[in-house]
Amino acid sequence: MMNSRAISVIVVVFLFDLAPLLVHSGRTNPTDLCDPRTKRDPRTLRSDQITVLINGYSESRIPLLQSISATYSASPLVSSVLVLWGNPSTPDHILTHLANNLSISSLGSASISLIHQPSSSLNARFLPRSSIGTHAVLICDDDVLVDHKSFEFAFRVWASNPNRLVGLFARSHDLDLSRKEWIYTVHPDKYSIILTKFMILRTEYLYSYSCEGGAPMAEMRRTVDEMRNCEDILMNFVVADRTNVGPILVGAERIRDYGDARNDEGVGEKKEKEKEKGVKDVGLSSRRGEHRKRRGRCIGEFHRVLGKMPLRFSFGKLVNSVSEQGLCQKGGKLVHCDQ
Repeated sequence: MMNSRAISVIVVVFLFDLAPLLVHSGRTNPTDLCDPRTKRDPRTLRSDQITVLINGYSESRIPLLQSISATYSASPLVSSVLVLWGNPSTPDHILTHLANNLSISSLGSASISLIHQPSSSLNARFLPRSSIGTHAVLICDDDVLVDHKSFEFAFRVWASNPNRLVGLFARSHDLDLSRKEWIYTVHPDKYSIILTKFMILRTEYLYSYSCEGGAPMAEMRRTVDEMRNCEDILMNFVVADRTNVGPILVGAERIRDYGDARNDEGVGEKKEKEKEKGVKDVGLSSRRGEHRKRRGRCIGEFHRVLGKMPLRFSFGKLVNSVSEQGLCQKGGKLVHCDQ
């Protein structure tokens, strides 16, 4: 079980012999991964657990990546944790050190493996892998820390809605009528896109994204490579086109997004701000204005290629419990009546 001790960010340096190379090479040709003969029989996949796929790229985030990986490995819901390293410039000795640290830092029965991606392409986040032994996968970033109860609740919600995307971060598409172009935005009352900061989906959707869809899908994956962005938007297109329903947003009790500039709010120690600045600056979304414009162009391009807009809006957010907001006087103090 994830507990408060496991959830806190742990930075541990292990000193040991680096001889064994524990990095799994992901340099297999993606077309080989799309061979139907390599697909797992759905009857052999587990429904009571989930496989966690954490995207890694920046060496400055390695301590945080190790902590988040260990935290997920502590959960009985997790079958295995796969760290997908997409930076081809990272020296082998750093990857070897990271792989060894990950392998011995598991806090539970779930193994943690480092997979060197075949390229820096963001499409590689969704490659189907025969090592995945669960019906569901969690796609997440290396700078988002979620408490165990919220993780467990999100998984339960997905289990009741296995054809839909379930996540903790939502955005929207919209149409700028004056310019007659699609834009990427945030609406206060509706959403149509779940972000890969934390996204639960059917394992078979990895195959749909990477291996199906013919020429149109191949063209949209090329757009992701050209933009170096928007793989999450494309997955939302894939699932919405297949299901004709929108995603599901789940509320979280405690969640920390280290890549969000709003981390500065409420942080009292200057030293901690400076420490987190290096984590924030490497994120794509740290360049907010251009980031939104680029993602708007992706939506427009995906719409052009498909010839339709499959994204569907959802409304509201599922929460684990509803607390009474009334105040009552107890012991001479005003507290929530349900306390």
